Amino acid sequence: MIEKAYSRYAALSRLCKFRISLPVALTTFTGYLIGMGGIAPEIIFPVSGVFLLASAASALNQIQEYKTDLLMPRTRNRPIPAGEISRKAAMAWTIFFAVAGTAVLWYFSGWLPAFLGLLTFVWYNGIYTPLKRITAFAAVPGGVVGALPPVIGWVAGGGDIAHPAAFALAMFFFIGQVPHFWLLLLRFGEQYEMAGIKSLTSRLSHVQIRRLTFIWIVATAVSAMLLPGFYAFHHEISAWAVWILSGLLVAVFVKLLKPSLESVRFKSSFLLINLYYLLIMLTFGLDVLI
Repeated sequence: MIEKAYSRYAALSRLCKFRISLPVALTTFTGYLIGMGGIAPEIIFPVSGVFLLASAASALNQIQEYKTDLLMPRTRNRPIPAGEISRKAAMAWTIFFAVAGTAVLWYFSGWLPAFLGLLTFVWYNGIYTPLKRITAFAAVPGGVVGALPPVIGWVAGGGDIAHPAAFALAMFFFIGQVPHFWLLLLRFGEQYEMAGIKSLTSRLSHVQIRRLTFIWIVATAVSAMLLPGFYAFHHEISAWAVWILSGLLVAVFVKLLKPSLESVRFKSSFLLINLYYLLIMLTFGLDVLI
């Protein structure tokens, strides 16, 4: 009984990509802290709402792409192609999480966070997902999906959506989405081509894609370094931490420019970018709370 329940939860977790939805919700947490200038018990509502909507978007994405997932070794073991969850059940979970997430945002945080949450959901499944079959540069407009959750937190925390700091925060998370995808290309580009998804690997060499990835990583670091110009940190050391972490990010990934580099260590590279974002968010959090 327990093993069966755990197996069902594990399949649901993979369908909704809880491991990705949680970090997305964490960006909302960060936006709330900055927008409010502190922490309050109500923070749980925008964070939960975004988590639920992110889970719904992931589930719907797997319904949309189940045929494609069957063609790629990387994705063929996902719950729908593997037969662990039916498309009908996946759609039921999608509707449940989408309605629940929107309701939580609307009731506890207001109409604007709810609207932004729905916009993120629609953008991911209605724009970004179809674009992947049309253009190899779908990751660029797809970056909007990463930009909106921290803004949802900012607005839910009482921040003005028109404030320059909200725009700067959104741009930082927007730009950072792109190198994530380019790193995926370096590892799984040929699989994308097999499944009929547009990939830069059919047009550019790995050396060129590495250079492109490095440019976006530099852009990510620069957007972070500009944040203190839009948001007034409470402690000078916080600004220095952002600058140092961003400089280290560029220094670590400058190896991507080496023509002699045979391959990129995907897991460690992915981990380093995620660690960078975690440390930046932690810096913002500590600056507000201390």
